[in-house]
Amino acid sequence: MHTRQEQLEAFGRLLDVLDELRVKCPWDRKQTNESLRPNTIEEVYELCDALMRNDEKNICKELGDVLLHVLFYAKIGSETGAFDIKEVCDRLCDKLIFRHPHVFGEVKADTAEKVSENWEQIKLKEKDGNKTVLSGVPAALPSLIKAYRIQDKARNVGFDWEEREQVWTKVKEEVGEFEAEVAHMDKEQAEAEFGDVLFSLVNAARLYKINPDNALERTNQKFIRRFNYLEEHTLREGRNLKDMTLEEMDALWNEAKSKGL
Repeated sequence: MHTRQEQLEAFGRLLDVLDELRVKCPWDRKQTNESLRPNTIEEVYELCDALMRNDEKNICKELGDVLLHVLFYAKIGSETGAFDIKEVCDRLCDKLIFRHPHVFGEVKADTAEKVSENWEQIKLKEKDGNKTVLSGVPAALPSLIKAYRIQDKARNVGFDWEEREQVWTKVKEEVGEFEAEVAHMDKEQAEAEFGDVLFSLVNAARLYKINPDNALERTNQKFIRRFNYLEEHTLREGRNLKDMTLEEMDALWNEAKSKGL
C-alpha cells in the first residue's frame, strides 16, 4: 500500500489534471451540475455493479470515476465562488467528528444499534442537518431502497415493532387488502394496496436483517440464469420460444433448477 504522502500527491495530481481539462477542453468547460447528474448516477450504479461482483479491478476503476465526479462538482462550485474541494473535505470531517461523539467525545455507545440511534438524533441537532427524521431520505432513491431507509430511520427513534414476529400479522393483513381490491377490479386501489404489501415485506426483511434489494437482485440473477438456459436449449434445437408450450418451458426450467442454476 502507498504511504499517506503518496496518496496526497496522487490527489493533488488529479486536481491538476482536472484543472487542465477545465481550461483547455471546451466540452468540460460547458459541464454543469445539471449536465453531469445523469452521468453521476450511471457511474454510481456501475460502481455498485462492481461491488456486487466483488470485482476488485473494476471497483478501483469505478471508484475513480465516482471520485472524478465529486471533484468536478467541487471545481464547478469553486468557479462560482460557492465552495471548493477543501470546504467539501472540511465539512465532511466536521460532520464525522460531530456525529461520532463516542469516538471523539465522551458519549458511550457500546453497540452498533446504539451508534445508529445516536446518529439519527445528532443529525436533527446539526445546524444544517435534517429538519425531520425522514427528510434525510433522498427523494431520488429507488423505491425499494427508499422503503428500507424510511423504516430504518423510523426505527432509530423508537417507531418499530416490539417483537419482529408481529410484522407477519401486518403482511397478511396487507395481502388480504390487496386481494380484496383485485377482486373489485379497482386498478388504482389495487396498486395502492400492492405498494402496502411490498412495504410490509421490506419491513419484514429489515427486522430479520435481510437487505431486500440484495435479496431481490439475487432472485433477478437466478431468473436470468434459468431463463438463459431455457432459451439456449431451445435455440440449439432450432426452435423459437414462442412456439413452445408452457409445459415444455417448465420442464427446461426445472432442468436448469436441478443443475443448480
